[in-house]
Amino acid sequence: MNRAVGLSAVAGLALAAAVIAPAASQAATRPAGHRGSYPGPAGEVFVQTDALAGNAVTVYDRAADGTLHAAGTYPTGGLGGQLTGSVADHLSSQGSLAYDRDSNLLYAVNAGSNTITVFSVYGDHLVRRQVITSGGAFPVSIAVRGNLVYVLNARDGGSVQGYARIGATLVAVPSWNRPLGLDPTQTPEFTHTPGQVAFTPDGSKLIVTTKANGDDIDVFSVGPFGGLSAAPVVNADPGNVPFGITFDAGGHLVVAETGINAIATFTVNRSGTLTLDSRAATGQAATCWVAGQGALFYASNAGSGTVSGYRDDGSGALQALGNTATDAGTVDAAFAPGGRHLYVETGMAGIVDEFRVAPGGALTEIGSVTVPDAIGAEGIAAS
Repeated sequence: MNRAVGLSAVAGLALAAAVIAPAASQAATRPAGHRGSYPGPAGEVFVQTDALAGNAVTVYDRAADGTLHAAGTYPTGGLGGQLTGSVADHLSSQGSLAYDRDSNLLYAVNAGSNTITVFSVYGDHLVRRQVITSGGAFPVSIAVRGNLVYVLNARDGGSVQGYARIGATLVAVPSWNRPLGLDPTQTPEFTHTPGQVAFTPDGSKLIVTTKANGDDIDVFSVGPFGGLSAAPVVNADPGNVPFGITFDAGGHLVVAETGINAIATFTVNRSGTLTLDSRAATGQAATCWVAGQGALFYASNAGSGTVSGYRDDGSGALQALGNTATDAGTVDAAFAPGGRHLYVETGMAGIVDEFRVAPGGALTEIGSVTVPDAIGAEGIAAS
């Protein structure tokens, strides 16, 4: 398969053409009387529904004890999507909802509309600013760094599209589009579409996992103005089905490998090549997602209804902490700032499980919420 791609045409910043449906504000569906049942929010948790008839983001106030309290639901202005063969996670990806604390913006994919939505965040209130084309088919993951945003499109062989952020608005840059060159005929679709896009902690690289469509971890170099190298360095991970990714405190890449149900750490070399540091089997089924905070990491095992905990001091070496039960269909997860609470999406019934995280990494379930219209949903973030 030829994975090389040429440079796109000359960059353009055609903002007016890129914006599909901006909006100044939207009314939310807000449960009456939800305030007063707890002292007040310490932050928020955002959950994307990915509903096929109309995607939305449901906002939960996060109390100091970590419990969640419904605060409102905000339509994205686009449609959710479902890859063929998917069950617990219709997008079969990680990072479809991204919160940028620096700009206080929330980005959501609309896979069924080939668009992404930009919200401004005001506590537990969202204001929809923009709906813009994803630059490809079936967007599934978003990466944010500074004023750069890249979206991963899953269908038609996969692609990434880059944007420059100006205030609360994204501007698509045509020359920042890169086809991935994957085989669009491989089936089943949910295991053979790319899984996630993410920046390295220093912002010098953009990483894409291809899952079973190549079993590769692709590493693009990011130029001084935000554009990507013409082609990625393709790192083979044969038979391991690389899916969700995050990073440890030392900048090592942490990968959920679905094919062998394991977590692996890699050094990202300056050249874009990867060097394996450590690999630990979860002993569970369908290990697809991984969330990290400091030295702690938790892998979500959709087939087992569990999360597997690990400690990594930044050296890339993994220490297993055991498994914790969740509701059925464990998918994406997010830490609250500070790492004291973990929120885990479980797609079979659209439930978010709430956990308190002990200093040593042990998890204690403190409650759960059922997100309306969110069976098979993926996408969670916390402020």
